Amino acid sequence: MSSPNDAGAQPVQFNQRLALLLAMAMFVLVVDTSIMNVSISAVVNDIDSTVSDLQATIALEALVSAAFILIGGKVGDLIGRKRAYILGLCAYAVGAIAMTLAQSIVPILIFWALIGGLGASLLLPAMQSLIHGNFDGADRKRVYAFVGASAAIAAAVGPLLGGFITTFLSWRVAFLLEAVIIAIVLSGIKLVHDVPYTGPREFDVVGSVLSVVGMGGVVLGILVWQEGGESVAALIIIGVAGLCGLFFWLVRRERLKKATLLDPGLFRLNAFRLGATEQMMQQVALGGTMIVLPIYLQMVLEYNAMQAGLSISPLSLSMFAVAVLAGKRAGSRRPASIIRWGFILLMLGLVAILPVVPRADSGWWLLIPLVIAGCGLGLLVSQLNNYTLSPISDERVSEAAGVNSAAGSFGLSFGLAFAGAIMLASLSIIFTSMAESSTVLPPAEQQQVAQVLEEDAQVLSNTALAELLAGQPPAIQDEIIRINTEARPISLQIGLLIPILASLAGLIISFRMVRIPDPKPAGAGDGAFLD
Repeated sequence: MSSPNDAGAQPVQFNQRLALLLAMAMFVLVVDTSIMNVSISAVVNDIDSTVSDLQATIALEALVSAAFILIGGKVGDLIGRKRAYILGLCAYAVGAIAMTLAQSIVPILIFWALIGGLGASLLLPAMQSLIHGNFDGADRKRVYAFVGASAAIAAAVGPLLGGFITTFLSWRVAFLLEAVIIAIVLSGIKLVHDVPYTGPREFDVVGSVLSVVGMGGVVLGILVWQEGGESVAALIIIGVAGLCGLFFWLVRRERLKKATLLDPGLFRLNAFRLGATEQMMQQVALGGTMIVLPIYLQMVLEYNAMQAGLSISPLSLSMFAVAVLAGKRAGSRRPASIIRWGFILLMLGLVAILPVVPRADSGWWLLIPLVIAGCGLGLLVSQLNNYTLSPISDERVSEAAGVNSAAGSFGLSFGLAFAGAIMLASLSIIFTSMAESSTVLPPAEQQQVAQVLEEDAQVLSNTALAELLAGQPPAIQDEIIRINTEARPISLQIGLLIPILASLAGLIISFRMVRIPDPKPAGAGDGAFLD
């Protein structure tokens, strides 16, 4: 096999160490959010913040990476893919180190969410371009598969690893280890040969601005709604208008034969368009599930991070096992059919959680539903990237992979923000309604409950709520705790409707995929993203 050096020509042998370092970079990228999700309770207690603030920060990190990933890919083209890769890793290291030192939500918001999110927007497109340029043919597909497996492993062990370290050491240690892994990856940076960009050097400023406004506006509107802010509808309308404006701008620039942020011709390929949409639906479902379940386990069942990680692990472990198995044993089965079954299992597993939520007194109740949902996610992981990117030619695979990553990142941030916002909004409404209909709470207490929830609705454990009510009469304490006990499961069920509806949308789209021919790899198969 061959790969380009910095001049883009010299052949080299397959570099196993480079493949391992690229896989390690992807591992950190994926495991970062998993650790944050299972450590919500510990982080909130240590920095004296709220679940709502931390949830918004998690969603913001995904939002920034989604909003800027198309620009990140273009920046990598202009400054060099290797340099963008280094800058992305360094930005992630800054975020990880900030987490180890943070004493309030502000440095987490600035360094982990904003700078880390920008780092991800540089890192993902650059990594895909470097794999594409440092490896050829079967070796290239082998490395793509290896990096994809690394992401699946990170998703599988992230909750367990984060929960274990948070419980027995500290969540700060987990993020410090991330920084150590990044340092190891950077120590082998000389193994990476840059991949020269030979396309137009003109930067599409208007398209870049529209991409940020479009993808950022929608999720930002949801975050503002979640925090009780104003102008929510205006922000969402601006976001939708930005996305529509981006589409028309790209088409216009293409007709004028001018440089564009991305090639609109990509979306004329049925497989790419449907595959990227399914990628987004999968990530909406995953993001919504991974924000609702940790909150349920830590705030309702009052689990620590380790217990929460163990309870969620059936989802991630079954996803990893099925992804590996499906990748090897797919045989002659149509990718579209496997994708359809993936969404069926994912939806069935999530629906099965709904009746369990108000009855469960331990994470064991979630075991079977999470295994079913994890099997569905495993089928999707094994097929979606390859289905989406296999018809793309070598020259355009980096750009297409960036768009595919943007769809996934946008879906993840949307799922995190929208499921969390719906959950907290429904909690406020349900709690207030129950309080106002209570025969135990006097009118003054009912008004106080409504006012507090309107200002700062958040999911509280009964233990934490009892501490806040310490000065109240026993009858009032018991009544408010009863209302909290009954209201939380209902709000969590409503929050789960977001990933369920995303799964249903993915299932509906999969029927369209089945009706069209399966995509054929471009050229000799080098257009495929994963095996």
